Amino acid sequence: MKIALYGRQFNDSVWPYVHEVFTQLIKHNAEIYIYKDLDDFLHGKIDIPCQYQTFTKQTHLEGLIDIVLTLGGDGTLLDTLAFIRDSGIPVIGINFGRLGFLASINKTDIAIAIDDVINNKFTLDSRVLLTIESDSQLFDGENFALNDITFHKRDDSAMITIHTYLNNELLNSYWGDGIIVSTPTGSTAYSLSCGGPIILPQSGNMVVTPVAPHNLNVRPIVFSDDNVLSFEVECRSGNYLVSCDSRTFVIDSDMKFNIRKASFELNLVRLHNESYLSTLRNKLMWGIDARNY
Repeated sequence: MKIALYGRQFNDSVWPYVHEVFTQLIKHNAEIYIYKDLDDFLHGKIDIPCQYQTFTKQTHLEGLIDIVLTLGGDGTLLDTLAFIRDSGIPVIGINFGRLGFLASINKTDIAIAIDDVINNKFTLDSRVLLTIESDSQLFDGENFALNDITFHKRDDSAMITIHTYLNNELLNSYWGDGIIVSTPTGSTAYSLSCGGPIILPQSGNMVVTPVAPHNLNVRPIVFSDDNVLSFEVECRSGNYLVSCDSRTFVIDSDMKFNIRKASFELNLVRLHNESYLSTLRNKLMWGIDARNY
């Protein structure tokens, strides 16, 4: 099996687990590809006793790689969208971070997880993405998000007003710090922390969640993901932020934005010992009640 490794820089505490990843991949005779920046970081810090190749964001991975394995947290896994795009290549993450909701493999379970991956003991969990369009090209063509797209005021500036349209009909004008347009995957991320609902991955919905709205009767609202949302932003400070997952642009001119479901999805690898509901309970402690134990 051809496995690509992607990761950011690590702290010293995870080196034993990084070494375990390579030990297990070599044990199973995997053909290894390492992201060039990660390879540069690993150089001189860890001995990789096998031949491997490197890749960059510009490398055409479709047909070359079977699975991408990320080393880090959820943010690291989100980064892979930049080079996986619409290739359909499955992604699985080993959690070196904190929560690990998307990067679901515990670093103490590396051997078992890699054995399952190599022996195809997994299913694919297809996740919807959102895409944002505007008059000017944003995000250097990487205008899609697995979690959410957000509009937000800058720093300590005054609140902004976001005029929001559903299929060209006025929905609402939101006054506050911003709004979040979230996929079902992102419903357990920033949207959840702002009072948004949990949405199951295959529900076919997206949610608009206001951030600190200056209005007592404004609440999150859920739409079918076959709708198109449009936005116009007013702000006294002259600029505001637009984000696709962890990628952020500063907008300093009048602009209209459209957000819709992307034309492709991301395939997350789900091992047979996990499910979305078990992840909710174990990672977010959803529904935990002492009376049930």
